[in-house]
Amino acid sequence: MIPLGAYIFVSAVLFFIGCAGVLVRRNAVVILMCVELMLNAANLAFVAFSRRYGAIDERGSVFVVFVFVIAAAEVAVGLGIVLSAYRNRPVVDVDEIHAMKG
Repeated sequence: MIPLGAYIFVSAVLFFIGCAGVLVRRNAVVILMCVELMLNAANLAFVAFSRRYGAIDERGSVFVVFVFVIAAAEVAVGLGIVLSAYRNRPVVDVDEIHAMKG
C-alpha cells in the first residue's frame, strides 16, 4: 500500500510544475495545458484523501467530477479566446496580444 504522503508529494510537484509553467511560458496553448496540469494535481490530492479518509462517503470523487467539468469549460473558453485572438493577429504569444476588439 502506497502511503498518503507519496500521493500528496506527487500532487504538489505536479501543481508547482504547472504553476511554474503558467508564470514562465508565454504561449497561450502551453499556459492552458499548465492550468490543466494544476487542476489534475488537485484531482490527485482529492482522490488520495478520499480513498484514505472517505470510507463512508466519496466526497473527493464528487469534487473530482466538479473539477473535470470546470476544466472542460476552461478549455472551451480558453481555446475560443485563443482562436479569436489568432484570427485578429496571427500570434499566440500572450505578450503580443494586448487587447481584443470585438
